[in-house]
Amino acid sequence: MEVTRLFDLLDNYLEKYPTQDTALACKREGVWLKFSIQEYIEITNNISYGMMKLGIKPGDKVGIVSGNRPEWNMIDFASMQIGAISIPIYPTISQDDYRHILNHAEMKLIFIDGKELRNKLQPILPEVKSLKEVYTFNEQDSDYKYLEQLIELGKKNPQNEQLAKLKAGIKENDLATIIYTSGTTGNQKGVMLSHSNIVNQIKNLESTPAKWSNKALSFLPLCHAYERMLVYLYQYLGMSVYYAESLGTIAENIKEINPTMMSCVPRLLEKIYDKLYLSGKKLPVVQRMLYYWAFNLATKYQLEDMGWRYNLEFKLADKLIYSKWRTAIGGNFDIVVSGGSAIQPHIASFFSAIGMPVFEGYGLSETSPVIAVSQRGKHGRKFGTVGLPLPGVEVKLAQRDEIICRGHNVMLGYYKDPELTTQAIDAEGWFHTGDTGKFTSEGQLIITGRLKSIFKTSFGKYVNPQAVESKFTESPFMENMIVLGENKKFAAALISPDFVYLKSWCAHHKIKYTSNAEMIENPMVIKRFHEEIKRYNQSFGDFEQVKRYQLVPEEWTAAIGFLSPTLKIKRNVIEVYYAERIEKIFS
Repeated sequence: MEVTRLFDLLDNYLEKYPTQDTALACKREGVWLKFSIQEYIEITNNISYGMMKLGIKPGDKVGIVSGNRPEWNMIDFASMQIGAISIPIYPTISQDDYRHILNHAEMKLIFIDGKELRNKLQPILPEVKSLKEVYTFNEQDSDYKYLEQLIELGKKNPQNEQLAKLKAGIKENDLATIIYTSGTTGNQKGVMLSHSNIVNQIKNLESTPAKWSNKALSFLPLCHAYERMLVYLYQYLGMSVYYAESLGTIAENIKEINPTMMSCVPRLLEKIYDKLYLSGKKLPVVQRMLYYWAFNLATKYQLEDMGWRYNLEFKLADKLIYSKWRTAIGGNFDIVVSGGSAIQPHIASFFSAIGMPVFEGYGLSETSPVIAVSQRGKHGRKFGTVGLPLPGVEVKLAQRDEIICRGHNVMLGYYKDPELTTQAIDAEGWFHTGDTGKFTSEGQLIITGRLKSIFKTSFGKYVNPQAVESKFTESPFMENMIVLGENKKFAAALISPDFVYLKSWCAHHKIKYTSNAEMIENPMVIKRFHEEIKRYNQSFGDFEQVKRYQLVPEEWTAAIGFLSPTLKIKRNVIEVYYAERIEKIFS
C-alpha cells in the first residue's frame, strides 16, 4: 500500500511485515513487554473509539506528556487517525511552559505519565478552560482516569465505519501535529507539521538506515521531532522498536536486545569515549601503551582508503582491542545516527573505527526535521560534515552564510503566529534556519555555528563562539563551555568542568577531592586548566582566543534548565544565571 498519511504506517506494517513478532517493546518490572503489530493496531483503534466517545473531533488538540513507551505511539496514531492534532510535550519543561502550551494549543485531552508529572501539572490544569479530560497511564498514579479505562470505553463503543470515514477524509497536506520547540532561547513556538512533511522524510530516508536490521533501540525523547521521525521510519521499515528503560540502562539494554540501529546525541558518544579513555589508565604499563596506541589510531580513521600501513595496524588493533570494546558495548551496530548538535570529527572517526558507524544528520523541528544527512552513496558520508541535502530538499547559503532550505520538509508555519511564520519563511518559500554553514567540494554540508550567537568585539572582529566551544570541549577536562564577548575588547568564557574526569585526574595526582566548588579553586587544578586553555587557543586567531575564563562548580544539565532536551546550551539562561560572574570577567 502507499503511505501518504502518518497513520497509514500501521496498515503498511501489517501488510508487509505480518510475521514480525514485535513491533514495539519496553521493559516493565524487569521483563520485556512486547506488542505485535496486530496488538498495536487493535489497541490504537480502541483508543480512537474511546476518544470519539468522549467527543474528540477532527482539529481537537490531544497532548501527550510522557517518556518513551509503546502507549505513546498508540495515542499518537489514535489521535491522528480521527483527525485530531497530536501534541507531544517534553516531560522536563517548567510549569510556566506547560501553562503556555496547554492554553495556547487549547488542549482538549491530555495524557500524563507518572506521579511526578501529575503533581507538576495538577495546579495548572484548572486554568486550561478548553480541557475536557485528563488521563494517566496507570491506575495507581492518581485520582484521574487512566488509559486502560479509555481502551475499555473504546472496546464497548466500537465505531468501525465512522473511523474509516474519518481516516478517508484526512488528506496528506492536512495538519498532523504541533511540536512546541524547547530551543535555547526559552521561547515556545508551535511548529505545525503536515502528514506530508514527515511522510516525505521517511520515504527519502528509506535507503539510509541499516539495510539488514530488524531491531532498533530508542531512548531520545519521542517528543523531539528527530527521534519521533526515526521511530516512524523504523515502523515503515518493519523494524522492532525497543525503548530503553532510562539513560542509565542503555548499555545493559543494548546487550539484551542486540540492536543494529539507534540514534543518539553527540554528548552520549562523548561520554562513552571518555569512559573508554579513562579505562586505559588502570592498565599495566605495556598494556596501557598498546591500549592508547589503538585508541589514537581509531581517532584518525577515515572512510577512504588510508594506505597499507594504516590498514595493517587497524586490523591488528581491531583484533586486540576494538573487538573487546564492541563486546563491552554490546556492539552489533550497522548504523548509529547522531544529531541534535555537531559531533566532533575525531569522535565520529573513533566510533566508526571500533564498529559503531556514525551517520550524522542536521535539521530543525521546523524542517520535519531533516535537512541533510549522511548517506550510503558516493560522497554521502564524511566525518565533520552532516552529509548531503535530503532528496527533494533544496539547500543554499544566504547572507552571512546562513543555511536556508526549501522543499517538502518545510513546516506549514507557527501555530497562531503568521507574523513569526513570515519572518522564518520568505516569499519564495525558503526557510531561514539561523544556522551558518558551508559546503565541501563534494556537496556535503558543514555546520559552522548559530547566526544569533556570533558576536562582534569592540574592535569590530566577528567571533563564532560555537566553533571555539566545540574545539575547547574536545578536552576531557571540559564538559561544557560558553564563549562571550559582544562589544567587549576580548573573548572570555565560563567553563563547567567534566567533574568525573577531574576526580580521576585528582586521584592520579594524589590531590584530595572535596567538593566541586573547592576543587575549581585548587591551585594545581587552576594551573592544569590554564595549560588546556593555552593549548586550545593555538587553534584560533588572536581575536578569537579566550583571554579570560572562569570555572564554575555547577554541572550544566537539562534538569536544571541550562541545556535543552537535546543537550544544547541555553545561552540566555546561563548568561542570566552567571550575570555577576560575567561582569567580573570583563571588568
